[in-house]
Amino acid sequence: MAGRRFIIFSILVCGILLGAAREFMFLNLNYQIDFVANNRADNYAHSLFQGWVVGAKLSTLIFLKWGLAFAFAGSMCILSILLLHQLFGDHRYAKFTVIGFILCGVVATIFHFLSLKVPAFEGVSIKLLHLIQYPVLLFFVWAGAGLVKPGIFR
Repeated sequence: MAGRRFIIFSILVCGILLGAAREFMFLNLNYQIDFVANNRADNYAHSLFQGWVVGAKLSTLIFLKWGLAFAFAGSMCILSILLLHQLFGDHRYAKFTVIGFILCGVVATIFHFLSLKVPAFEGVSIKLLHLIQYPVLLFFVWAGAGLVKPGIFR
């Protein structure tokens, strides 16, 4: 039992650390994109980050941003599946988790395209993408695990 709790705790800590890394990467990537796109005199990206992307073109930075978005969403999906496995002892919710992550991404994409006509949808799109890239879902899974009745979704 203590080993299982340690693994659950480790998954949650890993999620938090990935969330912090994501925040650092995207905050500085957005600063760098703004610097390159608008030919700004001052670059507010962290000097360490600037060293990683020195000389990168705007298209490369945008590609990097989308690649990181998929990587962080995938990492959170994997951590969610691992957490569910620890909480329930099997992978019965893995398929639903993957479907949920994909659906959230598809809905975010739809809202992104709808925002061309209704600008307010852009914020919804961004929030949905953030939802699947940050560890908040891990805590919902952890807290909600006690609400699931045995035998449901089998």
